[in-house]
Amino acid sequence: MSLPIFYPLLDSVEGVELAARLGVRFAQLRIKSGGHETIRDNIRQSLAIAREANMMLVINDHWQLAIEEGADWVHLGQEDLIQADLNALRRAGISLGISTHSQEELERALLLNPDYIALGPIYPTQTKSLTWSAQGLERISEWKAQLGQIPLCVIGGITLERSNAVLASGADIIAVVSDVSLHPDPSERIREWLTCYG
Repeated sequence: MSLPIFYPLLDSVEGVELAARLGVRFAQLRIKSGGHETIRDNIRQSLAIAREANMMLVINDHWQLAIEEGADWVHLGQEDLIQADLNALRRAGISLGISTHSQEELERALLLNPDYIALGPIYPTQTKSLTWSAQGLERISEWKAQLGQIPLCVIGGITLERSNAVLASGADIIAVVSDVSLHPDPSERIREWLTCYG
């Protein structure tokens, strides 16, 4: 499967709307707080925006709501992976991305035949309090050698300026958080990414 390189992670309907308007083709909705119905409403609105724009939208964590709202993609971290009904996701035709941070997690993820595997953090990151130290560029090459045709998504402290080195190390997809969300002009930063990897 060939997926776009630029993969912004967004935390609101407004973020999804902005990304769709600017021409992003692959994005993730990552909502970490809010009541059940608020999250459902955000997922529903975001999916409608994405469909209208022909943008692939990945729902982070909330796999049951993703099934109920007709999402095409779900991303699961290791803890969510334990709780999720993977058979239900597959029956619903949902493509799956999985986070990994260690060799053990990678081996577990590969058994599930995911549609992409994420590795991180590559660099120290400002957006998350992390248990795992920075993986570095060499780990990207090691992971990619084990994945074969499965796309490798990398995340954690990656800026546009670092993107060439990350891709040269073997990454297929770059998940971007703070380089857009903390940028003084997120719209302009998205345009810059799309100019390089649109």
